[in-house]
Amino acid sequence: MEIGVLMAADSSPGRDKRVTITDVARHAGVSTAAVSKVMRNAYGVSPAMQERVRASMAELGYRPHAAARGMRGRTYTIGVLLDNVRNAFFADILDGIREELRDSEYTVLIGAAGFDAEEQSRTIRALVDRQMDGLILIAPGAPRAEVLATAASTPTVVIGHHDGSDVHDSVVDADDLGAGLVVDHLVALGHRDIALVSAAGTRTGRWQRTPEIALTDGYRQAMERHGLADRARVHHAAYSDDGGHAAGMALLSGDDRPTAVMAGADVAALGLYRAAHELGLSIPGDVSLVGYNDTALAALAPVQLTSVDQAGHTMGSSAARMLVERVEGRRDRAMRTTMTPRLVVRRSTAAPRAR
Repeated sequence: MEIGVLMAADSSPGRDKRVTITDVARHAGVSTAAVSKVMRNAYGVSPAMQERVRASMAELGYRPHAAARGMRGRTYTIGVLLDNVRNAFFADILDGIREELRDSEYTVLIGAAGFDAEEQSRTIRALVDRQMDGLILIAPGAPRAEVLATAASTPTVVIGHHDGSDVHDSVVDADDLGAGLVVDHLVALGHRDIALVSAAGTRTGRWQRTPEIALTDGYRQAMERHGLADRARVHHAAYSDDGGHAAGMALLSGDDRPTAVMAGADVAALGLYRAAHELGLSIPGDVSLVGYNDTALAALAPVQLTSVDQAGHTMGSSAARMLVERVEGRRDRAMRTTMTPRLVVRRSTAAPRAR
């Protein structure tokens, strides 16, 4: 199984002529029909013929032409949409996809679309136009109606959004429970002024239950449960290092700064970490900090970020498994898999210091 990034093809002159199925047949001394049968694992092909043809394919460096395979049916390619290649959590998801598909014929192509909804829509259409057998969309910002229309014709799994559908499968985290784990932990340490940094949580594009909305709801419910509803503070920022840094500068530079901040993604928490350092604040001495995703960066010795593990690897492998089932014929029902969050406590949280 391979993973590639969707990008423009090399059109430079002087490239070697592509090896064709005819070349393989001539090299192996068989008909093109025999080569085609071997490639399709058709019934009745002898082991000797299999070995002979595949040896020629390997020696000539033959690769099936994706577009031609698409005209015949399946291309054995899966498209993955994500918004930010710098978000380490997506690497965990991609690792899970890779692990699940490792022994298969499928190749994964990544469409890195950015945060803009229209750009994400264009990328989804580009993946479909390239005849992907199926799509895995990670927290898509494209309008829900477009995702549903795409899923009606192309097998699709949506990761992150809690909105259910009969036309696509879903893999989600119990984000409201995850937010509650963080608030409970911080309150137990003695914190009362706890802020949340989340990506925009408004209902856009007719998505009613994005991860950010679920996370914010869980945070507010937990604050209310502890009698702290009037102290709840939500700051919206992109899940990126720059987004977290901007949120940190806004939240931590005033006299009313919170004693603890939860970020909806580790990548944003690291931006907050940088802002605190620039403002001369220590973590956790002046402010406790919690991330979300529990990426490899959170466990680095200089960081030691308390974070919520939402099993990104398992999310990816589950999405890949469900998608292959859809590609191979399951249409009778939509499936949904929910991850159970787990709080991983490290050194970025402590009891608040008296001011």
